[in-house]
Amino acid sequence: MSDHPSLTELDGALPFVERHIGLREDDIATMLGRLGFDSLDALMDAAVPGAIRAAESLDLPVPLSEQAASRELRAIAHANRPGEAMIGLGYHGTITPPVIRRNVLEDPSWYTAYTPYQPEISQGRLEALLNFQTVIGDLTGLPTANASLLDEGTAAAEAMTLVRRGNRKASGPFVVDADALPQTIDVVRTRAEAMGIEVVVADLADGLPAAVLESGLCGVLVQYPGTSGRVLDPRPVIEQAHERDALAVVAADLLALTVLEAPGALGADVVVGSSQRFGVPLFYGGPHAGYMAVAAGLERHLPGRLVGVSVDAEGRPAYRLALQTREQHIRRDKATSNICTAQVLLAVVASMYAVYHGPAGLRSIATRTHRYAAVLAAALAEGGITVEHADFFDTLTVPVEGRAADVVTTARSYGLQLRLIDADHVGITTSELTTRSTISSVLKAFSIAGVDLDAVDTATADALPEALRRATPYLTHEVFSTHHSETAMLRYLRKLSARDYALDRGMIPLGSCTMKLNATTEMEPISLPGFADLHPFAPAEDAAGYRQLVNDLEGWLAEVTGYDQVSIQPNAGSQGELAGLLAIRGYHRANGDTHRDVCLIPSSAHGTNAASAVMAGMKVVVVKSGDGGEVDLDDLRAQCEKHADDLAAIMVTYPSTHGAYEDTITELCAIVHDHGGQVYVDGANLNALLGFAKPGEFGGDVSHLNLHKTFCIPHGGGGPGVGPVAVRAHLAPYLPSHAMHPEQDKRAGIGPISAAPYGSAGILPISWAYIRLMGAAGLTRATAAAVLSANYIATRLGEAYPVLYRGHGGLVAHECILDLRGLTKDTGVTVDDVAKRLVDYGFHAPTMSFPVAGTLMVEPTESEDLAEIDRFIEAMIAIRAEIDRVASGEWTPENSPLRGAPHTSRALVGEWDRAYSREVAVFPTGIDPDKYWPPVARIDQAYGDRNLVCACPPLEAFAE
Repeated sequence: MSDHPSLTELDGALPFVERHIGLREDDIATMLGRLGFDSLDALMDAAVPGAIRAAESLDLPVPLSEQAASRELRAIAHANRPGEAMIGLGYHGTITPPVIRRNVLEDPSWYTAYTPYQPEISQGRLEALLNFQTVIGDLTGLPTANASLLDEGTAAAEAMTLVRRGNRKASGPFVVDADALPQTIDVVRTRAEAMGIEVVVADLADGLPAAVLESGLCGVLVQYPGTSGRVLDPRPVIEQAHERDALAVVAADLLALTVLEAPGALGADVVVGSSQRFGVPLFYGGPHAGYMAVAAGLERHLPGRLVGVSVDAEGRPAYRLALQTREQHIRRDKATSNICTAQVLLAVVASMYAVYHGPAGLRSIATRTHRYAAVLAAALAEGGITVEHADFFDTLTVPVEGRAADVVTTARSYGLQLRLIDADHVGITTSELTTRSTISSVLKAFSIAGVDLDAVDTATADALPEALRRATPYLTHEVFSTHHSETAMLRYLRKLSARDYALDRGMIPLGSCTMKLNATTEMEPISLPGFADLHPFAPAEDAAGYRQLVNDLEGWLAEVTGYDQVSIQPNAGSQGELAGLLAIRGYHRANGDTHRDVCLIPSSAHGTNAASAVMAGMKVVVVKSGDGGEVDLDDLRAQCEKHADDLAAIMVTYPSTHGAYEDTITELCAIVHDHGGQVYVDGANLNALLGFAKPGEFGGDVSHLNLHKTFCIPHGGGGPGVGPVAVRAHLAPYLPSHAMHPEQDKRAGIGPISAAPYGSAGILPISWAYIRLMGAAGLTRATAAAVLSANYIATRLGEAYPVLYRGHGGLVAHECILDLRGLTKDTGVTVDDVAKRLVDYGFHAPTMSFPVAGTLMVEPTESEDLAEIDRFIEAMIAIRAEIDRVASGEWTPENSPLRGAPHTSRALVGEWDRAYSREVAVFPTGIDPDKYWPPVARIDQAYGDRNLVCACPPLEAFAE
């Protein structure tokens, strides 16, 4: 036999699974030995209940090498034909400045960070988000904006529920402008129908409809500018609404607001929209950062996240999430918003676009965009075609008397994508990308020749209404005037990213969040023009690559979950929850069971579960948890008996929210089914099931999945996310639909959950690549490695910190809960103290106080190596020793390094009067040249909520 390696071995190099999973074979053997198992198979046999084990291995394609997967993704991207998008409808061609694309969108220090719940180590992205809020607040003319929503359609739906809860004086329908974006109207209708809200769509050109004026309304939404291009002065409608105690919502184009008057100055109470055209690629519809700004008095009703300014323990300004406990956790079954994930990464891109261009640059881009539209309208008039509206910003509605399809087809042959409105009308929207050549090609598509564009330009006035020209200032803060050179911008981005802790620095052991590797090979394809530059309403034949990508991914997700059909439209886990519950609702209604409206939810469930159930038109009934954290089956039976006639569903997370494989899940499913209910298995913890068990086989009827957890889409500092919904066949007819879906059979149904047919399509290549690189065996091994790491941590830390719950075989699943409540009772050291002290040891803290107050939930994932896991364990043991010194009386809690944490570099200089040394404070494991230094000390959370400041503070605030 030859001693040389085979060609197969030479070609394969190191399989990707070995790149993704951090544990080497020796590590695995060491960890298994500590647990008393001789193989991963033996561990998983002991951990996963036999009753739920999948009968067969996953049926997935043979894994590819990284090079082969990249080639295949490039081929798929090449099958898309982006063209120059002039379709409009809220999606616009834009230029992502390369310095921002490379140093934000493609930089792991930005895209691998987690939601800034530990603000001391998130100051960089919090500043970027405060910049975003300032951009939105300034351009909309309202004092408070949030740190992004999911898209414009869902932002409008959130505004509808906000005006209802923020204003108890008015009642009646929510009136929507007929000239609003069609997908916005549909998303609002989907949300409203389930919540029992009446929606009236009306032409607002002459004010509110007479019937509404007589009966009253809760709110009105005006599109500014409208979908048709018309720029309607919203003031008369706003005044009519206010006269009836209703609130006014304006859906506005951010770029237009640099030349059109701010809606807040015109009387708007709420302004919503998308920041996509501020440098965020089209991405075939998403991810894009939606926005919402509100008038004074409504800020505490804002959904989602709000960045505010507080002070740290040393008296300096510091950023944090204001009102951090979101409404679905405070109000649970009384919540009217289930927003959890934001679109942070895209909001950062948009904010940096504004920082880089500044107010003058943005106005220049807007003026240029408008100028091309005005010249085009005049050139069309020269050719005998008069556009429908005299006042417009960037969009023209062009009448062509039966020729619309021919015009659009001809334009497509020139590489332009126009909007086919109907047989007699074509829509054209200019953008940052429009050039003189573009205008010439458009004219040719309309069969217009011989127009002298220079002469037309000279003779043509602007088409902005004089009464609505922008007069109010914007972006006056210094940050928008100091970073216009690429050098300055590069250094600003580097400065901010250096203030943060992301996966490029070390492990982020957050329970329930699965902060695993986001491999470069998975991330690279999203910037390919075929994926990044396609409009979501481009002709289906121009999106063949996306169609293949989506079909592949939906099929693979169905296979790994055991369900029959998947929709990837929901653009966040919360939206996947809503979609799944709406499917259950649709199923019961189709069967005539309209009375089935009770949703059972375990007491340990994530807050979004209850909020989603309410938004789906259901009543929440809580089911008790047992002493071991499992669902109390006796209470479940009692609740099912009590609600036998009106039971709609149960929402249950498996493995449980407590991080344990419960033996009773199949029995639970049977009990609910026997009483006529459907079983919703929350897929948040699918990382502990993949390859070993399938929810669709062990009793689930529907699940949502978190592609930003199990399937490697990065968290991006708090978003984007994707929350596909997977269902059994009987629920398939009730999956999300979309009136402009490229597939005809998906245009009619329960309505859209998100504004685009495929939600956040632009990041689907990441999960496609992950599954294609790992294959069935790789995904299965990843699950086992994650479970091994969690049990290794639970075993090694079990003596220092009791592990709160264990499941089948006395083992945990992919995460474990460390119980600090006894230590807190005995010593006064809190879970917050431990979390902040971990920063001094160079770690992001685990999840604090969820699902149990006073605990830490730890999830190491499969991507961490043994050295990093041991480093975390040793840090936790060292912190326990510090707690013991408090217990012994050597330190009081107030004068301990735990309460003083995190310690900044300022601890190295000046007077020192603490009971512990500087070395203990900042170098608890010895001097480290690579130490992470938090930029601020512990932040006063309560101060920030009492003194709500949510826009860029003056630079003087940071002076010494």
